[in-house]
Amino acid sequence: MDCYLVGGAVRDALLGLPVRERDWVVVGTTVDAMLAQGFKQVGRDFPVFLHPQTREEYALARTERKTAPGYRGFEVHAAPDVTLQDDLERRDLTINAMAQDAQGQLIDPFGGQKDLAARRLRHVSAAFAEDPVRILRVARFAARLGPLGFTVAPETLALMQQMVAAGEVDALVPERVWQELERTLAGPCPSRFFQVLRACGALAVLFPELERLYGVPQPPRYHPEVDTGVHTFMVLDQAEGLSTDPVVRFAALTHDLGKGNTPKDILPSHHGHEQRGVVLVDQLCDRYRIPGRYRESARLVARYHGHIHRVFELRPDTLAKTLEGLDAYRRPDRLEGILLACEADYRGRTGFEDRPYPQADYVRQAHARCLAIQAGPLVAQGLKGQAITQAMRRLRIEALTQLRRAYTDRVPDGT
Repeated sequence: MDCYLVGGAVRDALLGLPVRERDWVVVGTTVDAMLAQGFKQVGRDFPVFLHPQTREEYALARTERKTAPGYRGFEVHAAPDVTLQDDLERRDLTINAMAQDAQGQLIDPFGGQKDLAARRLRHVSAAFAEDPVRILRVARFAARLGPLGFTVAPETLALMQQMVAAGEVDALVPERVWQELERTLAGPCPSRFFQVLRACGALAVLFPELERLYGVPQPPRYHPEVDTGVHTFMVLDQAEGLSTDPVVRFAALTHDLGKGNTPKDILPSHHGHEQRGVVLVDQLCDRYRIPGRYRESARLVARYHGHIHRVFELRPDTLAKTLEGLDAYRRPDRLEGILLACEADYRGRTGFEDRPYPQADYVRQAHARCLAIQAGPLVAQGLKGQAITQAMRRLRIEALTQLRRAYTDRVPDGT
């Protein structure tokens, strides 16, 4: 049998990027022969094995035949007569369809190296259209390799548009959509992912809450960019610079969903969009079974970002209630991410990109003062139950009143 290094390891090495994992294709052998050499089979849908020493993945060379809609509707054929080129031809992009033999010789039957040089994401063959997951993968690669100047080839984008029009995207399962989205949010240029999806028409199918934001106006006084869709992805770009945490980036992405269904007769005002946004965050998270930590932070940012922007205008009792609503006393670890998402929102506007955001520091100080108030002394006074809760709230309001007197900076409403 012959083993070839394939896919991302070859691509990233040629780009001078770190190679995080290595995958292999094995030609000219069988499942029984692999097992006899100590490989452990792990593939359910097709023969994939773990090397007995390195634990790297080795897959038998295979071909696929479309049998039903969606990314699971394939019949896989793996046999000793399947060639390396047969296997490479079924892959998504030319830059992922290269291999190296045992001597390090590059095998590139579809022009992947040329596309690397041209910074081009181009599909290998018409078989690309058989798997809707490839739309998500192209969008993710466009984001990940965006800093290197990669763009989607026009012919590949046209094919993706045809796939969307044919309804292929409708067959994607929620878990796979979320898997690609989460990986994107953890990487560079996540806004590029959504731009590619919008260019091929998939954003309206997969994330209609985001698509609806485009063309929705905002008050130019606060939003010189006007368009809510443009603003949303400016916010995501700011979040990328402020935090590597995908939870923060997701909250930034979804903070203004409620503006997508603002009644037209009150535009460009968006009164009540915070509460409407919470409902839409829940719908999005339900649809893609998004983990609770993402949902919780996104709901809080959607609900309270306006309060945090206007924190210098809030009465001490309102600020105390806001901190309670943020669950900042029970979950202080989550507050910092919420403040970063709000800062991204504030700076994600034309002309505001480099402005300071003192609101965050004020909330941090307010939170610290409130956390310093402990229930122990109240218990020692003989207070119990609801009386402790009321006394704690009163002491927090007093602490926030003192903070307000001591804090002299003021900033205009930045929502």
